Amino acid sequence: MKKQTNKESAFARLRSKSIFWNVILIVGVVALLVVLSYIALAVGTRHGMRRTVPDFTGLVLKDAQYFAKKSGLEIIVNDSLYVPAYPGGMVLDQLPRGGVDVKEGRKIYLTINSFAQKKLPLPYVAGRSLRQAKNMLEGAGFEIEELIYVDDIATNYVLAQYLGGVEVTAESDIRIEKGTGVTLQVGVSQGENSTSVPRLIGRKLFDAKGKLWETGLNVGQVTYDENITLLNQDDALVCRQSVLQGTSLALGTKVSVHLTLDKELVAKAAEESNRAVEAALKARELADSLARVAADSLNMHHVEPQSTETEDEFFF
Repeated sequence: MKKQTNKESAFARLRSKSIFWNVILIVGVVALLVVLSYIALAVGTRHGMRRTVPDFTGLVLKDAQYFAKKSGLEIIVNDSLYVPAYPGGMVLDQLPRGGVDVKEGRKIYLTINSFAQKKLPLPYVAGRSLRQAKNMLEGAGFEIEELIYVDDIATNYVLAQYLGGVEVTAESDIRIEKGTGVTLQVGVSQGENSTSVPRLIGRKLFDAKGKLWETGLNVGQVTYDENITLLNQDDALVCRQSVLQGTSLALGTKVSVHLTLDKELVAKAAEESNRAVEAALKARELADSLARVAADSLNMHHVEPQSTETEDEFFF
């Protein structure tokens, strides 16, 4: 009883000292807030509740949604591509990737395959320069399938365009899938049927194709490194071209390319290409120099035959 009285008196004395009492209250309130915040944070972030993201690629969207729900995850479709080889609605890519541990309720963003490619109107480009025709087709969502050169005074002007072997006219009203290739018949006059191969190394495929078409060449075989897929091939760069830049080729010749995602390999290929071009130029200069020396030597040793006729005989 006496001990309890002492506690009460001590408590009373503490309360009588308002400053200390307020400090204790503040410390207590802060401690309580810290504890409550920790509990709220643990609940809000689902502390300790982890889920392994399934690999949804190759599944149709409906199945991906089913497995996501079972795993406590949420599916968000944020992009789509059109790949004819795959069925519509199939998951092509996801973020985060399969196998990654995430918190329950995490959103998984999917790229799916579209059910059909969008169809666009095909522009009529005959009568324009090759450069103008290329830009018009690319701007409308199409590309050149092949350049066919025929004798004509209108060099590098499109004489006709074909789609699937059928000629397209100004009156044609055609809507076809985006990315379709068109064949162009281009004029070339005699003596102007050659062009110089452009540098393709370091370019993306779209740019490399455009550069070939601008210079009157066709796109040959396109190959990729094994790690390149339909989803990342737009980021790949040309690291090899079948014909060295600067080489003279007949118009319409095909040039093949190989692409990679390895930027170091691209840089190395560019250096090797530059050295090869320099060596080719030096060899050409040496050949020209030797040809000039040989020609000069022949001229120096060439003696005009003297006439055996006398002046009288000449005028006879």
